[in-house]
Amino acid sequence: MLVTGFPAAALGTNCYVLATGPGEQALIVDPGIGVIDQLDEVLAKHRLQPAAVLLTHGHFDHTFSVAPVCGARGITAYVHPADREMLADPMKGMGMSLDQMLGGRFTYTEPDDVAELTDGATLSLAGLEITVDHAPGHTGGSVIFRVPGSGTSWEAEQICLTGDVLFAGSIGRTDLPGGNTSVMMTSLREKILPLADDTVVLPGHGSETTIGRERAQNPYLRELTAAPGL
Repeated sequence: MLVTGFPAAALGTNCYVLATGPGEQALIVDPGIGVIDQLDEVLAKHRLQPAAVLLTHGHFDHTFSVAPVCGARGITAYVHPADREMLADPMKGMGMSLDQMLGGRFTYTEPDDVAELTDGATLSLAGLEITVDHAPGHTGGSVIFRVPGSGTSWEAEQICLTGDVLFAGSIGRTDLPGGNTSVMMTSLREKILPLADDTVVLPGHGSETTIGRERAQNPYLRELTAAPGL
């Protein structure tokens, strides 16, 4: 299995590419701002043909390039319905205009073909089985994606793409429109903590980590595990 990624030119959002191997179909996760050229290089290097785009949530730094990526190849973008409206207006989740956020005039369009993600669903795409877990708190439609980790350099049982739910040493902010701290804690307790310690975490920003490392060092997870009954 091939798993690679790179940070976007703006705001450091990680864009990931997953495939069963070189020369195969691929999934693109969270194509953010200014990723087109680098994404094309990755696809060409590994001779990959994109089959779909998966979005961990609707914030513009994770979705900015979704329309050109999908439109150029006639592929579908997958997003949770609670964040669907942000594909039409990505600043609904930011509380300001795109021009205000990025300091200039920008044109944004939503993709033509959008499919909705549901909690607990298993997607069969590009030869991969992707489990979807709805994990709101950062946004109402935040999800995490889980894929088998065998055959990767980590040789872990599972890889989890956490978007802005979980980072190395931290979690996603909950003070933007649609965010909710209490709901985020529930998502961490119910969707993150049950994962095995060797689960590799590929976050929306920053470096990779593991569930075991975060369980031991992440102050938010430590607080939850210290709570009675956990």
